[in-house]
Amino acid sequence: MKTAVTYELLHECKQTGARRGIIHTPHGDIQTPVFMPVGTQATVKSLTPEELKNDVKAEIILANTYHLYLRPGHELVKEAGGLHNFMRWDRPILTDCGGFQVFSLSDLRTISEDGVEFKSHLDGSKHFFSPEKVMEIEEALGADIIMSFDECVEHGATYEYTKDSMERTTRWAIRCKKAHKSTDTQSLFGIIQGGFFKDLRKKSTEDLIDLDFPGYAIGGISVGEPKEEFLDILQYTTPLMPKNKPRYLMGVGTPDYLIEAVLAGIDMCDCVLPTRIARNGTAMTWNGKVVVRNATYERDFSPLDPECDCYTCKNYTRAYLRHLVKTNEILGDRLLSLHNLRFLTSLMERVKIEIENDNLGNFAKEFYKKYYKI
Repeated sequence: MKTAVTYELLHECKQTGARRGIIHTPHGDIQTPVFMPVGTQATVKSLTPEELKNDVKAEIILANTYHLYLRPGHELVKEAGGLHNFMRWDRPILTDCGGFQVFSLSDLRTISEDGVEFKSHLDGSKHFFSPEKVMEIEEALGADIIMSFDECVEHGATYEYTKDSMERTTRWAIRCKKAHKSTDTQSLFGIIQGGFFKDLRKKSTEDLIDLDFPGYAIGGISVGEPKEEFLDILQYTTPLMPKNKPRYLMGVGTPDYLIEAVLAGIDMCDCVLPTRIARNGTAMTWNGKVVVRNATYERDFSPLDPECDCYTCKNYTRAYLRHLVKTNEILGDRLLSLHNLRFLTSLMERVKIEIENDNLGNFAKEFYKKYYKI
């Protein structure tokens, strides 16, 4: 059966095995590996679609099913012509399933085989997400890639609970696939769960492959565990995933985690981190983090990052950015958000080149020396 989203493998790095490819979608192609900015509420915080396209050079962005269901409501978005029209973004969009947000409301939700009852974090009103309801919401939002409903288990959960949750996630994936109707315009991806137990990760991957989704995500890692555990599960799970379909690692956005994901064979990553730390006055640069609110930058009239081609770095000094941050001016949030996102998209552009040159391993070592001073 023809699917809305397909993957084309272009090259594998001879040094590392990292993948260079293209994801074809109804709203354009995505060059991979790719970092995807998060636009939780149909906006990447403080930035316009034009800035995302022209300055950040983002090829795809995410939106959040849970938040858009609560405000403004998926029916209203559908009435507006879907997310692309509503937010004036004409490139690919991915919507998550809302599972992570719902399950983070541990004091406000009850899980059953049918789905999850939860209370809104906004007003305490009660709501219910079933796999079928999530498909209804995501189809109304109209993203190119939509995610099946899953449970994100916290780090430290017992083997028994993780096993039950993983098996229920698989049953929910079956229901999502059955309920998903708009297969010609949207592709539904399965989410591999299983916590930090390799046998459960293997079982989850095998069961979801049997369902023949157009793409697969790894969920439930990068949830507060030590880096060694993160890498162990990432490097174990990724090779189990199909080679001819997109591989998505959910919720990672630090430079080292992005590079390690690509080294493991991942194609897509996302995270709110770059805009979140921007609002706290922190920038990512090719020479490491810069906390611009620090007094050391008060009279620093150099660019934020001399190696960066973004609007912020071409036009403003560290001293001015520090002034904006210290005075809580909105422009500071905007300029640092734009820079951080451009830094990560440019990092992934460089990673693609290094894969094509069969040199990603050497590049990673050199990058870590500069960024992390190791």
